[in-house]
Amino acid sequence: MSEFGAWTTVHGVPAFRYSAGPAVDDWDPVLDPPTGRRWVHLGNRRITLVADNEGRSGLWDEHTQLRWLTEPYPHGTGVSRIEGVVASDAPGAERLFGPTFARVRSQQGPVALERTVLCPEGEAPWVLIRVDVTNSGGAAPLRGRLTEEWEVRPHLMDITVGPRPEPVPVGDPPELLLERLGGERATGATGRLTVGAELDLAPGTTETFWFRCGLDDGSEPDPPRAYEDSLVALTNRLPTAHAPRAPQAAREIPWHTALLTGGACTDGVLGGHTLDQGSAYSYRHGFNGAARDPLQHALPLIYTEPDLALSVLRNTCAWASPDGELPYMLDGTKAARTDLFRPSDQNLWALWLAAEYAAATGDIAAFAEPVGFHPQYGAEPVPLAEHLRRQFRYFTDVVGTGAHGHVRIRNADWNDLVLDETGEDREAMIEHGESVLNSAMAAWVLPVYAGLARRIGDDATAAEAAAYGAVLRERVAGEWNGRWFRRGYGPATGPIGDDKLWLEVQPWAILCGAADERRAKELLGTIDELCRSASPLGARLLWPDPRGDRGAIWYAINMTLVWAAARIDPDYAWDEWRRMTLHAHTEAYPDVWEGTLSGPDSYLAPESARPGHTWTLPDLGIAMQAWPVANQHSHAQPLLGYLRLLGVEPDADGRLRVGAGADFASRQLTVRADGSGQLRAAGPVRVLTAPGVEVEGGGAGEVRWG
Repeated sequence: MSEFGAWTTVHGVPAFRYSAGPAVDDWDPVLDPPTGRRWVHLGNRRITLVADNEGRSGLWDEHTQLRWLTEPYPHGTGVSRIEGVVASDAPGAERLFGPTFARVRSQQGPVALERTVLCPEGEAPWVLIRVDVTNSGGAAPLRGRLTEEWEVRPHLMDITVGPRPEPVPVGDPPELLLERLGGERATGATGRLTVGAELDLAPGTTETFWFRCGLDDGSEPDPPRAYEDSLVALTNRLPTAHAPRAPQAAREIPWHTALLTGGACTDGVLGGHTLDQGSAYSYRHGFNGAARDPLQHALPLIYTEPDLALSVLRNTCAWASPDGELPYMLDGTKAARTDLFRPSDQNLWALWLAAEYAAATGDIAAFAEPVGFHPQYGAEPVPLAEHLRRQFRYFTDVVGTGAHGHVRIRNADWNDLVLDETGEDREAMIEHGESVLNSAMAAWVLPVYAGLARRIGDDATAAEAAAYGAVLRERVAGEWNGRWFRRGYGPATGPIGDDKLWLEVQPWAILCGAADERRAKELLGTIDELCRSASPLGARLLWPDPRGDRGAIWYAINMTLVWAAARIDPDYAWDEWRRMTLHAHTEAYPDVWEGTLSGPDSYLAPESARPGHTWTLPDLGIAMQAWPVANQHSHAQPLLGYLRLLGVEPDADGRLRVGAGADFASRQLTVRADGSGQLRAAGPVRVLTAPGVEVEGGGAGEVRWG
């Protein structure tokens, strides 16, 4: 059981009742002073609420910049007071974290105060605050003034490393609005905002007061209706799950979905929605990167909120240059940056997301709609299909292959530190190094993209992509060293990975077909022995493990292991998925906050000095441990892994495959344990069911099977 509290159900959705109190031991963010604050990120499709164990908040907005509207440092803000005596952040207050709301209850004598801060469903750039005041006394009326107070501490985050700098004025920070709905208003770009209301409560009565805080969008909400409608809509949009082999799925699947979608933000520069990786990358270091990450995070949303998945695809494609290069990141001002990394893998993620979206929705019309390029290029929009074709060309013609026929590694290939870890000369690797990892991934992605290209009438690209994928599959098959697949090639040393097992390439070798069933079983056994042994959170990335404070257990890689194992050994796959859960982290490390409600992109191995925590690179001035929650991989990868356990994936014929064995139900897709199900399609789809029966849907509507 967690030392911080326990799960419960509120308004029909999972919630966490925090009971540790604010006096719990401090933890070390490494780059910043130790703190007792613990927090979680909640949100809608525009604003992010950072709610903490002190009953306070921060507000983040990424519409035009990576910006704290009010930064929760060194403490959060937002508190309700009655004559300065009964406060929502009182030490003894009860605290509750819901999927899109945070609640505190405090009482002094006969006066009780309950305060709920809610991110309304949709794209409101403000939080709705409900304050219920109760006079539980026996005789005297309660009179006085209720105040709502917020400190405005704007901070533009833009490529920050090392110790946290003091915020400096950059441009004109937006004004925050604090309003008692139907009453007082206060606005300001900095400083304290206070509004209030007069109290006059007879004994035994309760009165509800409504406030909002955020950006003024000109709306005039009906607060009780907005509150109730949001809770109903939340319950209706979150998927349900039931898995006898993983009971925790019933709680974690809807929770992960809410926190994943809560990281989205409408993009006022590029259009659509960004789905930033978050965590230390954004909230502490000030960049949105890498481009591959929002594309990964959107994959499970295809099956819950496909409009958001498409919006993220369009937004991330709009990062690109007209020749199809996706920049590594956007900085805090949303400028595209290629100066730090030029990875070789990024186009593959866009092609994958597009192909899976088409297979699952049938929304072929979306690929004819125009999408812009990053404004810094001054290029005219082109159809989404043309964006994807140019990205395929960039991957094929510019990234290209090396002397051994594998995809060039450039200076990163998912693993941003791979050049340092190979021990090769860096510049030589950038020019001549090769990535078996990206060959294996491309050998799966390109045939699936070919299925999409055929459906949108680009037969030439489809044929080329399918053929290239087949060639790469054969080259990956040739990298078997007797126990595992090699990692790459260096210009000086030749094969990389004969003496080390690099996990990231292994699942892709299975998925792309480079490993037949016999070899796949042998490989899974080796991974179990060397990478998964005595690791409660899942397989380690590298064997022998290098120790130290670099991340060892990565959500993004272990999802592919779950997926690959599901084809060969379902029991193994379910076991690996269970190790990815919040439940597993809480059981192994009940006194570590990260992993309780949210997490980083990776965890340190059990043999490290700080097991259950995350990586630090203090010499470089960066550390995931500085903001070890709200990384979207900790939410997206368990979701996608669960769907893969149920056999849900696209194939090279443009179909959607579905299986059985557990239950999943959303407004978009239902898969039942017995293999039956249904899919809501926007256009023609073909579904290949577990018994091998193909079911076709001719257009928009519902497709059923089983």
